[in-house]
Amino acid sequence: MATVEESLDIIKRGAEELLLETELVEKLKRGKPLRIKAGFDPTAPDLHLGHTVLINKLRQFQDLGHEVMFLIGDFTGMIGDPTGKNVTRKPLSRDDVIENAKTYEQQIYKILDPEKTLVMFNSSWMGEMSAADLIQLAAKHTVARMLERDDFSKRYAGGQPIAIHEFLYPLIQGYDSVAMKADVELGGTDQKFNLLVGRELQKHYGLEPQVVLTMPILEGLDGVQKMSKSLNNYIGIADAPNDMFGKLMSVSDDLMWRYIELLSFESLDTVRQWKREVEGGRNPRDIKVMFAQEIIARFHDRAAAEKALADFEARFRQGAIPDDIPEVTLDAGDAGLPVTQLLKQAGLVASTSEAMRQIDGGGVRINGEKVADKGLTVARGTTVVAQVGKRKFARVTLA
Repeated sequence: MATVEESLDIIKRGAEELLLETELVEKLKRGKPLRIKAGFDPTAPDLHLGHTVLINKLRQFQDLGHEVMFLIGDFTGMIGDPTGKNVTRKPLSRDDVIENAKTYEQQIYKILDPEKTLVMFNSSWMGEMSAADLIQLAAKHTVARMLERDDFSKRYAGGQPIAIHEFLYPLIQGYDSVAMKADVELGGTDQKFNLLVGRELQKHYGLEPQVVLTMPILEGLDGVQKMSKSLNNYIGIADAPNDMFGKLMSVSDDLMWRYIELLSFESLDTVRQWKREVEGGRNPRDIKVMFAQEIIARFHDRAAAEKALADFEARFRQGAIPDDIPEVTLDAGDAGLPVTQLLKQAGLVASTSEAMRQIDGGGVRINGEKVADKGLTVARGTTVVAQVGKRKFARVTLA
């Protein structure tokens, strides 16, 4: 068993805020498994690495011997989480919720130990709650407290409508903690208000309040905006191994450490050693390769990780990339830079028309991968090796 100090080091790794640390220390000192809760509204059918930040932390709690409760908010999903929204969010249909929930259950066990994971649905208790019960729950919070929440206060000040049902969302999320008797609840930084409501409601119901642990929102491949499928800056956990490897290798050296902190299961001592080695002159690419293989092995298997590395290196060998190639930094803007513009601005072609002709002829490669899509956009914050023909190369950083 880990000591309290060792447990705290692991629990706080990559975390944004721990409320309250003194309470968590007291809970840990009792030497009993804690009930760890994290809730997910089934609003998207496929997970990407950004979603796994919380799930990774749950696995760390499991490894420390605690009880993990993975809550699928099938009831709250039909309300619609108003967090961060400047308009009323459209609720999901029951069919959408059920279908997306199935996908969650299939994917989380790539990270969590199924023998140590309790999957729960909040419809189990909310579906039994009467209208009178819901009114009594609503009586335990005030409109003034609700309007302290940033998105609600901004909408209220701006004269934008707030539907009554949106106030129910944080109340029900908080009541989940009552029903589940959670000792610790995890959530993204955008969920802090809702998690604190859970603490307050537990006090109302005579329970010891949960400790709140918030985790940061993971940046996407652009290193700026949060990882999102709609922004096309994501790495899906169902991505093919070669695609996953290529995307991870394109991450900037600075962002690599952020990803390792939040996504790797390597020990803190190992990560500190890696940083010392890089500061001492080791190529960050070596660390990136090990990290990419770890992630691919987790979501596929070790053989797939080894093959992805071999394929990646073979593509570079096939392109005969010289050791010393020009390095260029380009302004990508928030939306990234179209590959045709990248080739032109890097001096590899004379015009975007020539870039298109080269793509049509199969003469363009990005990171050793042949480009077929003339509409391809390369994300901001990435570094890629661009190649035109057999002799023109540039290492391009998109800032």
